[in-house]
Amino acid sequence: MRLGKPIVTGLTAALMTIGALAGPAAATSNGPVYGGDFPDPSVTVAGGRYYAFGTGHASNLQVMRSRDLVTWGPVSDPLLRLPDWAAPPWTWAPGVIQHGATYVMYYTAHHKDWNQQCISVATSSSPDGPYRDSSAGPFICQRSLGGSIDPQPFLAPDGSLSLYLLWKSDNIAIGQPTALWAEQLTSNGRSMMGPAVKILDMMAPPSWQGSNFEGPAMVYHPVSDGRAPYFLFYGANAWDSAAAGSGYATCESPLGPCTNQSVSGPWLASRDSAQGPSGPAVFVDFAGTLRLAYHAWTGAVGYPAGNRSLFIDTLGFQADKPVLQ
Repeated sequence: MRLGKPIVTGLTAALMTIGALAGPAAATSNGPVYGGDFPDPSVTVAGGRYYAFGTGHASNLQVMRSRDLVTWGPVSDPLLRLPDWAAPPWTWAPGVIQHGATYVMYYTAHHKDWNQQCISVATSSSPDGPYRDSSAGPFICQRSLGGSIDPQPFLAPDGSLSLYLLWKSDNIAIGQPTALWAEQLTSNGRSMMGPAVKILDMMAPPSWQGSNFEGPAMVYHPVSDGRAPYFLFYGANAWDSAAAGSGYATCESPLGPCTNQSVSGPWLASRDSAQGPSGPAVFVDFAGTLRLAYHAWTGAVGYPAGNRSLFIDTLGFQADKPVLQ
């Protein structure tokens, strides 16, 4: 894994001590950095550019680049061909991390025989692809739990720089509340070290989150009392409604246990310019500043009139609680 500037993967914010970012809470951005449809975003930094990845609109997936986080484009498909076991159009939520000269992409694909969403892995020598996946079957698929979706890698700031994968079991597909999971991976990110651990359950009785967690992302921040220094962000509630929002939990390790801190309401809720903010992902910019990428509805809530556009805000901490600045 090549670390530090200018190569900082989408979730290697875990490598930084980010207490210096603490400050007064401030308003989130007024508008998207990309107004087109770009759901489930993640951002990887490589070669002097930012690469944003997202769920496909008229393609399998999407990728676009920027030098300043303001001007983005062009949009292309980083995964032109699915493995033989997968079928379009349900290809979702890519997360990319670098290992040496190889970029490893985790993404959601539809198993055409099982009729379930599963997680697969593709690789490329370039951050924007093309990525190739010649797998004979899914990397992760919790079939008894309805499938597995929304993978995101996380590099923990321990002495060995351990790599983990976070994801959601797709229980809602079989009429059950969802859960978030984590598992340690080998250093190259292409094998599991196990076992998979459930790190966050839905609250009971159901709250503002409805029956749906999604899009987990994690970051390390050393808190003042020395406990629970890992912060787990997630989206919740119906993805196609203004009730969707983002919450967070605190975790003692990348494998939990985690405690939900967004009990009474979302940490990031709908506002006039961004309805249903969800799909959070953490990255570090060229200046070493922690950022949160997410999508929110613009124009209207729901398709075809609306877009889930890309927003990027600065992420800080105040009194050991995350704030957007």
